[in-house]
Amino acid sequence: MKLLRLLILFLSLPLFAQQGGMWIPSLLEGMNETEMTNLGMKMTAKDIYDVNNASLKDAVPHFNGGCTSEIISNQGLLLTNHHCGYSQIQSHSTLEHDYLQDGFWAMNMQDELPNPGLSATFIVKIEDVTTQVMNGISKAMNEVDKQKIIEANIANVVQTSPKEAWQENRVRTFYEGNQYMLFVVETYKDIRLVGAPPSSIGKFGSDTDNWVWPRHTGDFSLFRIYADKNNRPAEYAKDNVPYTPKHFLPISLDGVAENDFTLVFGYPGTTDEYLPSVAIEQVINTINPARIAIRDAALAIQDKYMRADPQIKIQYASKYARIANYWKKWKGETLGLKKSNAVGIKKQQENSLTSQINKKGKQQEYGQLLPQFEKYYTEIEPYVLAREYFLETVLRNVELLRTAYQAYQLKQIYENRGAQSFEDRRNNMVERLEGQFKDYSKQVDKEVFEALIVLYAEGVPQQFLPASFKNMNTEQVTNNVYNHSAFVDYNSLKSLLEGDAETVIAKLNNDPGFQIVKEMADAYFEKVAPKYEELELNISSLERDYMKALLELSPKDARIFPNANSTLRVTYGKVAGYSPADAIYYEPVTHLEGVMQKYVPGDYEFDVPQKLIDLYKAKDYGQYGENGKMPVNFIGTNHTTGGNSGSPAIDAYGNLIGLNFDRVWEGTMSDLYYDPALSRNIMVDIRYVLFIIDKYAGAKHLIDELKLVHPKK
Repeated sequence: MKLLRLLILFLSLPLFAQQGGMWIPSLLEGMNETEMTNLGMKMTAKDIYDVNNASLKDAVPHFNGGCTSEIISNQGLLLTNHHCGYSQIQSHSTLEHDYLQDGFWAMNMQDELPNPGLSATFIVKIEDVTTQVMNGISKAMNEVDKQKIIEANIANVVQTSPKEAWQENRVRTFYEGNQYMLFVVETYKDIRLVGAPPSSIGKFGSDTDNWVWPRHTGDFSLFRIYADKNNRPAEYAKDNVPYTPKHFLPISLDGVAENDFTLVFGYPGTTDEYLPSVAIEQVINTINPARIAIRDAALAIQDKYMRADPQIKIQYASKYARIANYWKKWKGETLGLKKSNAVGIKKQQENSLTSQINKKGKQQEYGQLLPQFEKYYTEIEPYVLAREYFLETVLRNVELLRTAYQAYQLKQIYENRGAQSFEDRRNNMVERLEGQFKDYSKQVDKEVFEALIVLYAEGVPQQFLPASFKNMNTEQVTNNVYNHSAFVDYNSLKSLLEGDAETVIAKLNNDPGFQIVKEMADAYFEKVAPKYEELELNISSLERDYMKALLELSPKDARIFPNANSTLRVTYGKVAGYSPADAIYYEPVTHLEGVMQKYVPGDYEFDVPQKLIDLYKAKDYGQYGENGKMPVNFIGTNHTTGGNSGSPAIDAYGNLIGLNFDRVWEGTMSDLYYDPALSRNIMVDIRYVLFIIDKYAGAKHLIDELKLVHPKK
């Protein structure tokens, strides 16, 4: 049974035990609480979210706006993923103290390392403010006028809603604009690095194992929140003290087993679960193939040079991983959408919705939704395709084009905002580019440029191409750009950007690298962007009405959750293996034996520290092993996405059992369509985290700080 079938195939269908969902924690009482209890949860909804008393929400801060984290001691000790803390670990690393390679462990609080700009944000209260935000809106208004009123109302709610001086009000939209919620938050800004395993543990498997199960990665890092003497947020200061949380998570040493209840709390980024079938077809047949083809070409070239040149391997390791991450995700997403027959099931749902619209006499209000979707998605397809080629080629995969586009924006800033804005942006750009050019190879970028320009000329609909692209000699253009453009070298580019605005712009207009970006950008913003934005606005309006129809015409017990939007959510499920293909079944738990089976001495993805090998050979697992084995990772049916990295995996009693960090490849389509047969989230077993802290790092003082429990015993 697929998730959204329950939304529309109504009352005759049984409610299965667990079908995904990312739920607002303040609205769990009722159906969600009953379902969680039936799955084995021993807590109440108020144990998870309570405004007046300490609850789980008070132990789950948003980590730096992009990941999730959890508080695991009464002294503000914070746990998140290694990849979430990666840039902070990297920033403290030097040749003498390479914390990425060797790991880092502060053996006392005085050794914990500050991180300027790093933040942790707690939710204080969530409140529905839909009535206030929608005040003054009428059906007769056009979309532009509606948005102006909504924005003004949101600003008023933010300004007038009660909060403490150190808190902040934020309003976020749900159900495609049918609901608005106020979040009162507290953001702490003194966050110090406490511990991190070496990358050979924290990033074990690297790109090869990314989005893959079985997995064997110790993806965790430790930080500590500091506050002022009143326990309130404060900028870094030496006399700040460890934060005293309202609640912290006890840690279970009892481990996990198949069918155990799991709750994942966090800040999922973006999902589109309610797209119509025509949109899913467009993703499968148009959008993902274009993205994948472009990154196929770029990655193949980078990989070739990285294998041949150790210096290029160092320069491009991070860039390659970033490009490969979503390339691999999109391939898995397409595979999963096809395998789960997402388009066919969506069409069944749409047929059922049409029947329900007719049955309820709602043809005038909702009868044209699906035909209008078909019309607008057909119209937008060439514009979507051109947009994807522009984004992937200019902004994501060719470094010269991306840098030249920044200069193009610099020119726009001067023309629209004047000389002072130009000066400020130019100075920031010059300073920022110095670091970027340290990891730049003209040779690699030149070959990527030539390959992608060919794809651009072939893939972008002809009516949107710059005139020069229609009969382009790509080899000649490539040689001209990379032999004569200032954008291939930091010093030459810095010189190009010197002078007043008029002088710089005159020099830019004569640079062949800038010229080709200007042609591409001018064509895009003249021929593609305006119509794309117009059609996208129409589609957004339809999506709001489509969601309204689902909410209105579905039965009261239908499981309609809002799409993810980086706000705090609860997703619940069970520990469970899965079968990705005929005759294949994956167990839900991996062990340290699997690390040793993958071990390749000296390999940057699968090397293993000698001390870990020694602990394995001695079976020295302390209190963290189980039946002579050391659990490493496990999977569950929790519905997660980007932003859930670092989310706590919590047992039936409210104890920490793991740390979410990834999804399985076959289930990456869950951003668009959740299939309980294939969708699995991947978590680090908390016992492996403790084993690394205690037995590998010898940081027993951190173990002493935790509350370890045995709920099963």
